[in-house]
Amino acid sequence: MKTYVPKPDEITRDWRVLDASDHVLGRLATEAARLLRGKHKPAFTPHLDTGDFVVVVNAEKIQVTGNKLDDKFYYRHSGQPGSLKVETLKERMEKYPERVIRDAVWGMLPKNRLGRKLLRKLKIYRGPDHPHESQQPKIHTW
Repeated sequence: MKTYVPKPDEITRDWRVLDASDHVLGRLATEAARLLRGKHKPAFTPHLDTGDFVVVVNAEKIQVTGNKLDDKFYYRHSGQPGSLKVETLKERMEKYPERVIRDAVWGMLPKNRLGRKLLRKLKIYRGPDHPHESQQPKIHTW
């Protein structure tokens, strides 16, 4: 019995729209990562990009559980002494809610060339409008 590996012309990539309104951040990120990798398809192959494009709308309406708004921190450091920057989830949600979702999804993807390729198929928008109507995206319910 041979292992089936899908050929590039056999892979179909749909467009899916996830509405983040009143969804928990981690659960939304899990579903987005699953769709990006293609785990919902029977032809899933771990080392190939078989997933769909994912459009997340209403990023500013995402929910978190517990005290994460004040207790979760995002760190960045340029490498220079004394340049550690720290911001809370609440501060980041006010400025860049798209980055919060992108970072959560990135944490669930492989950390290699494939993961970076998959992350480019994720499109996140603050409000309910997006410029991808011509791709005829399907509303994804979960």
